[in-house]
Formats: sequence, C-alpha cells, structure tokens
Amino acid sequence: MMDELTLATIDSPDCPVSEHIAILSASGDAPEISIDSRAINGFSEGLALLRDGEFDMVAMPARLLHGRQAEMLTAGCEVVGARAPRRPNLVLVSENKIDYQPKSAIILSDSKMVRRQLRRARRGIRILGPMAFAAIVGLDEPPSNPAPLVEWMEELRRSDDIDGYITSRPIYDELDISGRRHALLPDPKDRGGAHFLPLPYADLVILVARRRFPISISEQITEPEGNTSWRVQDLMISGLSEEMLERTGILVRHRHVRSLMKQAEEHKDITLEQSCHDTEGEVLGDDLHVEIRLEIISKNGRKTLGLDRIVRHAIFEHATISLLRDWEVLVREASREVPKDFYTDIDALAYIDLVE
Repeated sequence: MMDELTLATIDSPDCPVSEHIAILSASGDAPEISIDSRAINGFSEGLALLRDGEFDMVAMPARLLHGRQAEMLTAGCEVVGARAPRRPNLVLVSENKIDYQPKSAIILSDSKMVRRQLRRARRGIRILGPMAFAAIVGLDEPPSNPAPLVEWMEELRRSDDIDGYITSRPIYDELDISGRRHALLPDPKDRGGAHFLPLPYADLVILVARRRFPISISEQITEPEGNTSWRVQDLMISGLSEEMLERTGILVRHRHVRSLMKQAEEHKDITLEQSCHDTEGEVLGDDLHVEIRLEIISKNGRKTLGLDRIVRHAIFEHATISLLRDWEVLVREASREVPKDFYTDIDALAYIDLVE
C-alpha cells in the first residue's frame, strides 16, 4: 500500500490547481493517504516526470490537455479522474451590471464566446477585444498574458476610458481588484433571460497518472461531479478545433430531482418537470441527474444554437453519445444554406455561420 502520494501541479491564471489541492488537503474530505505536492512548469514536463516515475500523479487544468491526448497516451498515461469546478463563471468588473450599463458603454473581453454572449444579453453597448480597442484608440498592443492584461484593462477602467471588462474570479482575487464585480451566471433570473454558459473546461482540474494506477487511491483525490464533467466534455468537445472551441459554451453539473422540480415550477417548464418523472408519472427514485447545456452564438449575438438535456447519472455516458449525435446533426443542418423547394424561390442563408 502506498504511504504517500507524490503529486505535481500545473497552475494557470484562470485555474489555480495548487489552490484546489490545498483546499482538498485542509477539508474534511482529505484523503487518507498523505500528499506531497510540488508545482511544475508545463504539460510536457509533467508527462516526462510521470514516465520517469518521479511523480505518481499530475494535476492540471483540463484545458491544457485539449488537442494533446495522443501525446499523453504515447507517454503511457491516462486521465484517472477530475476535481469539480469551484469558480467556473467569469465576472464583469464594472460599477454597473450588464443590464444597467449606459448606452454606448465599452466592455472589453479577450474571449470570442463571451463577447457574443454579452452582445446577446445587451444591445446598444460596444463589446470589443482588448487588441481591437487598443488599435481603435491608438494605444500600444496590450499584454498577452492574462494577469498583466487584466491589470492593463483595470487601468483603463479607473481612468474611465472603458466602462468594464471580463475576467475570471481567480485572477480578480489574485490581483486584489477593488472594483465591483458581477458574476456572469448560467441560470437566468427569468426564463428566457440573459445567461452565460461557462467556457469549455472552465476551472476543471484533471488528474493524470500512469496506466493501471490504483483506483482505490485515485478515488480519494477525485470527485464524482468532476469525473462526470470531464467525461462529458471529453466526449462532446475534445475533437473540436481551437477556432470552434473559442465559440462554444458548455455547462455540465449534477442536479437533484428536488432542485429540478423547484426550477420547473418557478419557470413553468413542463418539459423539465417531465424529465423528473417516469413513464407512469411517478417521480424518479434515482435522485441524481446530470444537466448538460451546450451552445454556439452568432458573431452579432442575435442567433443562438443550443441544446439542453437532463439525463440520469446512471446512464449519462450513453446519453452523452446520443446527445453528441443530435448536436452534430443540429449544427450541420443549421449551418447549411436552406435548399430551395422550387427554382424560383429566393435564396435563404444558413441560420448560423460557423466561420464568422
């Protein structure tokens, strides 16, 4: 039996993995085995240390693995589990919420998806990327690293050159920003209201180890909701290109029947309520469900293509494969030009442009 787990951590500004592990070690759910953790620099270094047997496990942001799974498998490693996201939602740093921004306000975000979500949520304000804003007003090129970029945008906000900007909660806390923050939440106050799905792999920590790593040990470090979130996102979006990934929002979380029933009652959502009943109309005895929400948005924010599904946790992997097939059909049909029924019909453009 292993007496101590040697764990390497890879931090990113938006996902401080070391903080996740420190919280685990100090909590009541701390593993029985002691953890000796050390921060390392990058993905390739982590694989090399695992391959050489210097560490038992590497904890890293799931975003780092996108497009590099072949490299991991070649090194004889695999993902053995994940930790559930703690703070996946981004924040708007501004004096006003998005609904109360003055007309012609300027909001900056370096994420394409978030800019589209903001345009969908509020018309009449200018949503720009930092580089575009710098080019328009004649400033030097902004920093490329996330933390210095946020400091650059904060200076602009304090000087009233912009009205606000978007950042992650970890960076906001790390820089000790004094400005007011407003979380961009996935659940609208009213049905059909503004909502902001998290970015892919947001604040999701995965654990990578050599093949045939003992399950009894990995289960002490991982979390069921984290495992579900990783598995669903791995199936749904791991094959996307970087360009398409930047335009995608996804939310995966565990839900209990009680909270689903309450939400269905508040929003008068018959479909959601029916997902909590069996064919006989009885409330499902299996209390744990998985909520999966996926969307892409047009550049101007006026068109949204989304798919929401509630499935029982016991069958979530099979349901995710079915969901993936439905999503591929939906995207394919919505992004192609509408065929003419007759040659005299007027040309009809695709509902959504995947290239813009």
